[in-house]
Order: sequence, then C-alpha cells, then structure tokens
Amino acid sequence: MYPNESKTYRRGATGAALALLLGAGAARAANPVNLTAPDSLKTLKVPEPAALMTVVKDRKAAITLGKALFWDMQVGSDGVQACATCHFHAGADSRSKNEVNPGQAGGDNTFQLVSAPNSTVTGANFPFHRVADRDDRLSSVLRDSNDVMGSQGVFLGDFLASIRGVAEEIGKPAPDSVFHVGANNTRRVTGRNAPSVINAAFNYNNFWDGRANFIFNGSNPFGDSDANARVFSDDGTGALKAVAIHLENSSLASQAVGPPGNGTEMSLGSRTFPDIGHKLLSLRPLGKQLVHESDSVLGPLARKTTRWTRPGLNTTYSEMVKAAFRSQYWNATAQVVSIDAAGAHLIPRPAAQLASNQYTQMEANFSLFFGLAIQMYEDTLISDDSPFDRYQEGDSSALSRSAQEGLNLFLTPADPAFAGGSCFNCHFGPEFSKATVSNVGRVNFAGDLPEQIIERMDMNDGHGATYDSGFYNIGVRPTEEDIGRGGGDPFGFPLSFTARALLIQNGTKLAFPNPPNFCGDGKTAPCPINRVAIDGTFKTPSLRNVELTGPYFHNGGQATLMQVVDFYTRGGDFHEHNIDNLDSDIDRIDGMNEAGKQHIVDFLLALTDERVRWEKAPFDHPELLVPNGSPGDSSSVNCGTASTCTDFVRIAPVGAAGRSAEGLPPVATFLRLDPHEH
Repeated sequence: MYPNESKTYRRGATGAALALLLGAGAARAANPVNLTAPDSLKTLKVPEPAALMTVVKDRKAAITLGKALFWDMQVGSDGVQACATCHFHAGADSRSKNEVNPGQAGGDNTFQLVSAPNSTVTGANFPFHRVADRDDRLSSVLRDSNDVMGSQGVFLGDFLASIRGVAEEIGKPAPDSVFHVGANNTRRVTGRNAPSVINAAFNYNNFWDGRANFIFNGSNPFGDSDANARVFSDDGTGALKAVAIHLENSSLASQAVGPPGNGTEMSLGSRTFPDIGHKLLSLRPLGKQLVHESDSVLGPLARKTTRWTRPGLNTTYSEMVKAAFRSQYWNATAQVVSIDAAGAHLIPRPAAQLASNQYTQMEANFSLFFGLAIQMYEDTLISDDSPFDRYQEGDSSALSRSAQEGLNLFLTPADPAFAGGSCFNCHFGPEFSKATVSNVGRVNFAGDLPEQIIERMDMNDGHGATYDSGFYNIGVRPTEEDIGRGGGDPFGFPLSFTARALLIQNGTKLAFPNPPNFCGDGKTAPCPINRVAIDGTFKTPSLRNVELTGPYFHNGGQATLMQVVDFYTRGGDFHEHNIDNLDSDIDRIDGMNEAGKQHIVDFLLALTDERVRWEKAPFDHPELLVPNGSPGDSSSVNCGTASTCTDFVRIAPVGAAGRSAEGLPPVATFLRLDPHEH
C-alpha cells in the first residue's frame, strides 16, 4: 500500500459555462479534434543518441538491466535507498512524513512549516504561501514558509568500505546538525521536490535546474563541462585505454548517475561509482525484493516456482552487463583501474585480491552501464494514452464538456478581456512542456517563430532579456532562496546556456561547445546578450499525469491542482519581488472565475494515463520498501540505543496487468486530496 492510498473524488465536473471563450479555441462538435491543441503524444518519437548502439549491444537486455537497477534497494549505501524510492508514485514521491527541508538552498536551516524533522504534513499545511484573497496576491499574507517538500534520503555519514555480498555498507555516522530529533539522526531531505520520471525521456535537460546535461559523458551529470570524464575501453590488445564518451540526447543517463553518489539522496559521503559497481556485482539483483512473475520486463527472471517464491532475479549483474553492453567496455582482465587523489591510473592486475582503491574494468565503468541502462528503461515510461490523446486521435467521447472548455482556456492567450493565461506558452506541445528536445528549433502550433535553446523575450518588467528556453521564473518563491538554473556546476561553469554564451561574448573561450545563440527569429547571427534572466528559473515540468504527482512546483508548496490554478490566477506569489527575472506571462488573470478554474482542473485530469493510475505495463514494478521517517514523531524518535532507525511502507510487486489484478487500489492523489479543492 502507498503511504497515501486512494479515495473517490469527482472527475469531469462541468460547472457553469464560461461566458468568455475565444471562438478559435472553442470545441468543435462536428470535429472532435481540437485543431489548435497539441497532437497526441503518440506522434512523438523518443529521442535517443545516434551513437547509442556503439556502446549498447542488446536493447532489450539494456532495458532489463535498467529496470533492475532503478528499483534495486541495494544501490543505496544503506541497502535500502533505490532510485525508485523517490519515484515510486506515478514516477514521483507521495510521502508526507519526514519530507520537509528547511530551505537549505537559500541558506536556511530552521524549520518553519513544521517544528522539526520527522514531522508529518497534512492538507492544512498547504499552500505554503497563503493570502487572504486567493485571487489577489497583494491581499494580506496569512502565512509564509520557505520550507520545501523534498524527498527523504540517507543518514549523514562517511563511506569506509563495502563487504562482498552485503548490501549495507560500512560507514562512519556523523552528527547531523539539521536532520535530527534529540540525539537521533533522521534521514536527510532533498532541497527540491522530486519530479516524475515518466515522460522525462523527452526533456532536453533533467533535474529542476537542468544540471543533468543533454550530453552524457559516461561518468556524471555534467556533460562536456567535465573535461576529464573518461571510461575505460579495451584497446584491442586486452589492455585498457581511457576514452571520452559524448552521447547526445542522453540527459536521462546524466540524471541517473547523480543521486547514487549524493550524500543526501543515496550515498555515504565520498562513495564513488566504482564502489557502487564493486558492491552490486557481488549481489543478487533485487536480492531484497520480490519480483512479480508477470512483470513486463523482469518476469522471466523472477525467482518463482510452483512451490516457492524468493526475492531477486535468476541472474547476476555481471551477466546482465555482458548481455547489454559491447564487450570492449567490460572484457579486459590484464589491468585494473586504480583511483587515488591524483585521479585514475591503469596498473597491471594484481594476482591477489584488489585493494580498496582498485577496480576491475566492469566496476570502473559502472557509471556508464548504470546511466545508459536506466535511460533505456525510462525511455519506455511514456504515458501516451490519456483521454486527451484519445480525443486528439478522434474519439469525441474521450473528453467531458468541462475538460474541453478547460482545454480552450489553457490555449487562450493572456488578455485583460479573457480568462486565458497563456498556459501553452510554457506547457507546450504533446509533452506539455517547452523544456524538451522537440521544442528547440521547431515552429509551434500557434504559428510562433522557432524556439532556440537560448531565447530572447520581454520580461515582466517590460525590458528584454535572454534566458534558457523552457526554464522560467514564475514567482513561486523569492529568487534568492533558490537560484535554480542560475547556479553553477562543480567544474566552475554556469549551468545556464545563456550564461555560458555571455562568457563567450565577453571573450572567455570554453573548452567545449555551447549551443548556438540564435535570436529565435530565423536569423543566423547570434543574439547580442545585454541582460540575462536565469536566476530563479526552473525547468517547466510536463503536465501529464499531474493529477497524481503532487505536491507541485520545485518547492512542493501546492497540494492540489486547484491551488496551482489559484497561484496562476493571482499572478504568482512573489511577482513584484522577482520582477527582474519574472516570466512575462505571469500576471493576474482578470477574466478567471470559479467555473473557469474547475474547467482547467478537469482538463488537467484528462492528461492522466489510466495505465499510470493502475500501474499497468510498462509502469509495473518489483516490490519496494520505502523509508517513511523514523519511529515516533518530531518530538521524539523511538530508536532505543540505535543512532539511526527507519519505518517502512511496503509497495507490493505489480505485474503487467496492474494493481487491479492484485486487488490493490489505484494510485492516489497527494494526501488523497480532491484536485478541485482550494
């Protein structure tokens, strides 16, 4: 059962018809296809690297490996934390206990929303910024908190070693000055809300700040920015050579290799990816978890007979890697990779057991295998069968009248005389996001000029600025609390393509290419950059399955879809404060009323793919034990003499037929709240 299971709530509410609708956007009774709306997602092909199959040998085997790695609890240093731990609920995280970060991105370590870690939030805590009149951002502020609904990860500590065949690593716990109750550490919590991995295959960059680069370098999330990133290949003689990897359309792989080494999300401090490979290659895949015999990918490897069912798969990670990837990346045995403070070195393979800083080729290249395998698995998580998709394919019964009116409002440009808010300007195309591969350089459905990765537009203060397409400051929180895309990477470079282009314009030579800086008006000459608008900007998330992926925004500060619509109706919460970087579309929607809000929510509900709600293939999965805070509450943790302890919620294994076949309820909304509730 999920921490927050389902209840029945109304869908397709009709409400009163809006008096103000654009005629061009009105639903056509004779033709069920809305010709101004995006196409069905079925019309888009999932982007992938042109050179993918020079590294991957077998596509099906790579997907199988990727699903096993994504769901395996043994990946985490604690033997508990999987990638799926923060993405188990419609690809996102629905937990409500021990999920609050005090706003550390802005330097705040003091909790406001709750009294302390290990607290449980309720619907009454939302929205985080509440005003007296929900449609007037300038009305009295009733409460405000810079806390964030993140995802709980691991306990604070340093990596010492792993033991062959044991999932939990040896570490040195450290007192946590923020995440603790009394003398007991609690699991640390991330500083941003977990976005869904479903349909993330279409994103040009991943993570809220886009730091998971479009280019995968085989080692970390930062692409060509890391000039020293290398993997190790057989040179044809059995000896190893360090080679650079440069795979485009691979931000999913870049994203996948970030959390496993992160000291908040999945790892003890200073653990390397070769350390992860060293451990996993000694363990049975999914060795702590049951796998459904009808799992759409892993079923043939499930350990089940007519007499018994056992955790794990009937194979090894070594065999799975060999089946999925070309042999030059794993078959050399004469040398090993030695890693010390000066970097990686190739040495003859010792006759005895390897030292703790020495790794086989397969271990040393584990980040390459991990990233690409998970990318290929996540490439299958495409929810393209929502009521909206069926409507755009010609099924006139797929959308209720209210949802059709909500779609029209969604497509209506902002205008003082109408109820539109130009929603489509950011939530664009079949993906319902502009931060996608297909958006760049493409003419949109409204006939606008081509987008570019770097764009110019008028900001909300009336002056022009250059920004990264698909990344916007919408006034969720004060800009300085989390600068998002305006931040930098560990190698001294800005994350933003705009900021990098400005460096080039000012004479700095980058050691790697930056996307071309065109004006977006068809001209081939680069735009002169006089002003940038990147601080406080975040990736536009897809709206698909948004019914199930609350809480919303990068801070998780809104609990229901209606609260999100209220936010846009009043023109954001920190409109005036963020005016220098604020998206020009963020302003009060003067013509919006309660009926219009209900219509928009009904349209958003029509973006839910029922396969996601019921976890039918390809959204089925193995068993998962999800950490859910520590025993006790924010005032005391009941751990006895242990310094760390955890409660768990069991997520049952689900096969290809989905949750209904197991007698399980559907995936619920966050806190089981009605999406229409303010």
